[in-house]
Amino acid sequence: MDLVRLPPNALKPGQRLNFSLRDAEGKLLAASGSVLPNSNAVRELLSRGAYALAHETEAYRREATSLAAQMIHQNVSLNEIAKVKPDFSHPTARGPAVLGEAAAWTEIQLHLHTLLKEPQSDGFLERLEALRLNAVERLRRHPDQALLLLVHDASQELSQYTARHALLCMALCELAGDRLDWPVDHVAALSRAALTMNLSLGLLQDRLAQQREGLSVDQRRQLAGHGDRAADLLRQLGVHDPLWLTAVRLHHDTGPGPLSSRAEPERLARLLQRIDLFAARLSPRTSRRAQAGAQASRAIFLDETKQQDEAGAALIKAVGLYPPGSLVRLANGEEGIVLKRGAIATDPLVAALIGKSGSPLTEPVPRDTRLASQAVVASLAPHELKLRLSVDKLMRLY
Repeated sequence: MDLVRLPPNALKPGQRLNFSLRDAEGKLLAASGSVLPNSNAVRELLSRGAYALAHETEAYRREATSLAAQMIHQNVSLNEIAKVKPDFSHPTARGPAVLGEAAAWTEIQLHLHTLLKEPQSDGFLERLEALRLNAVERLRRHPDQALLLLVHDASQELSQYTARHALLCMALCELAGDRLDWPVDHVAALSRAALTMNLSLGLLQDRLAQQREGLSVDQRRQLAGHGDRAADLLRQLGVHDPLWLTAVRLHHDTGPGPLSSRAEPERLARLLQRIDLFAARLSPRTSRRAQAGAQASRAIFLDETKQQDEAGAALIKAVGLYPPGSLVRLANGEEGIVLKRGAIATDPLVAALIGKSGSPLTEPVPRDTRLASQAVVASLAPHELKLRLSVDKLMRLY
């Protein structure tokens, strides 16, 4: 990881970044495209001088140099020119090695699990936001890989359900919010809500995922109104964003109807409600199996009155009827996993894993489902594929 150090005060609060901001170890502090908040922590960081990846700062260097040249022609003082000209220096030590996608998402999920256990811990909101920015940057860079890893992981594992579910919901919120062309700050509030919508439950969901018997009276009591309690807890922790708080508060309490008829916070809550339902159906519990991708998609396509649901339709358009990480059977008899979303929701790129004879293929083979002979004919639930996947082999196909 080739890091360069930014000079003190090279950036200002309120500035939109065109490169990612990192600490001396290469840890992501703010993603490219985000706006630096005006907080004491940010001002202190900028006064010391943060770090960035060398290749990401080239455009910034060229832009600043060009601006300096223009200022010279305009007879601007040298003191003013010096304020805009970057002077990035390479530190003597390099940061840690870059993690592969699978390892990076596993690390993010483990960190989130630790965070959600203790929301009252010092710096919770700051650490949560750093984690979110890290996750969003990875999602934006490789969305199909991220979806495959998150959907497949959620469909296989019972442990740490709370963190796995929250992380998958966050990714889906980002992509669906983009599909709806919502403002950046709305999408950010929505993804924060996805990570914290069940904050008041602690790790109850982890226990419920592995529980065979029905809910106890006490568990039902804890689940009832947990959106209200999570929003109250966030407010106590210092959150004042009405979009974030309302999405959390109402994520189980939104009814059917078009998004356009709702106030902005309620729009976010409705989309989060559909995403929460979709992600839950993709995940197994000890008491039930995970559903097939298309089955989960159809569950959110229609609302409670059996009319097309605008929020659900937006999610399906964003991730496809067969989202990456879900399993399918092809017209040629092969079975495989969805690698990438297609131009339309029904035509993904698939990696065939099991041949027509029912025997596992030596290596996963990409299949274009736009071809009639390789079209998707069935969506499979995770338990229907009798094969343990090699994620490393799948990652090499991207």
